[in-house]
Amino acid sequence: MTKIFITGIVTILILGLLFWQYFHDGVPSHHILQQKDLPEISNWWGTLLLPALAWVLLGRIEKRLKKQNALIQQTKNQAIKIPGLFLLGLTLGILIAVSFTNEYKFFLDNVLYVFLVLSLFFPIYNAEFILGFILGMTYTFGAVLPTIFILIIAALGFLIYSFIRPLIWKVIKASGK
Repeated sequence: MTKIFITGIVTILILGLLFWQYFHDGVPSHHILQQKDLPEISNWWGTLLLPALAWVLLGRIEKRLKKQNALIQQTKNQAIKIPGLFLLGLTLGILIAVSFTNEYKFFLDNVLYVFLVLSLFFPIYNAEFILGFILGMTYTFGAVLPTIFILIIAALGFLIYSFIRPLIWKVIKASGK
């Protein structure tokens, strides 16, 4: 029921944004990598992509919680972490969008480093982080470009969180003895 409700809200919000854009200056399109010689992607694609992403990502969250349902304490801890990761992704998406709009180059030049550091502490590959990030960037960039970007970054974050982070902890524990 929650999945239907949240997907419905996301659908209404993206349609509202696109209709507002349509009746004001028109629905924007974005060139890949801001290169005029590369194809444009219209924000209209968000009407298909965002509800589908919300549905799939919320389904992945539900599936993960059901797997951990055997251990009640872990499920409670996980349920607390979900809004936190969502808000982290949303905040980071909004910060990038605002930095891009205001041409704050210092932050934009270091975004990749921010993701690398975050992935040492947080599982940025989780569905809730990805959904929050995409929603945070949709107003400025549409839905397609942030989706492509975060999927690449999430794969990198998975490698760092799953393989490099444990190695770092082993080195820290070994040096502490």
